[in-house]
Amino acid sequence: MSIQDMIKKSVLESGVFDSFNVPKMAISLIVALLLGAVIYMVYSKFYVGVIFSRSFAVTLVGMTLLTCMVTLAISTNIVISLGMVGALSIVRFRTAVKDPMDLLYLFWAITTGITTGAGMYPLALIAAAVMIIMIYLFYHKQQKGRIYIAVIHYQGDEAGDEIIRSFGRMKYFIKSKTMRGEKTEMAVEVFCRQNDLDFTEKIRKITNVEDITLIQYNGEYHG
Repeated sequence: MSIQDMIKKSVLESGVFDSFNVPKMAISLIVALLLGAVIYMVYSKFYVGVIFSRSFAVTLVGMTLLTCMVTLAISTNIVISLGMVGALSIVRFRTAVKDPMDLLYLFWAITTGITTGAGMYPLALIAAAVMIIMIYLFYHKQQKGRIYIAVIHYQGDEAGDEIIRSFGRMKYFIKSKTMRGEKTEMAVEVFCRQNDLDFTEKIRKITNVEDITLIQYNGEYHG
């Protein structure tokens, strides 16, 4: 028997083309939908960006389902799997992911779809539980404090010294200092615990301080 005959016997005559386990496929898609909804809720709950993207959150659910469907198709038919790999290899995804956490949720949705499509439901559930615990722990730690950028306009060196003393024991870094004639614009990165924003009132009451603008910063803090 030649290699061609072996492939024909193992693939074309194996019955994979006319046998479909419909109940298993339905269960896999339902589990993928439920876990995709869990990812959607976790993303909505722990989102810390500036603008929440509902379309991206819905995309996570759809990606979980579609990945599950692709996995089911590949595991059912070897010919379709080869065609699927060829088709997906020419697709180019050019949507930029700005937040690294969004990339984490994307991979979570993809891997969940793969595991549910392969019928590895316990692995998908355990991985979801571990991910939720991990995200909660890091989110809870982050909620202990927030980072702000304070933009202050003032006149005179004495006012600048008073502003620095107003921060007290808070963690702060002077990011920029722009001087235009007698006026000075200073940007300071401040780490505030909970809602401790009393320093803004102290700075506002300093003589020769024109105004102070507080902007929440969602980047990482190292200190």
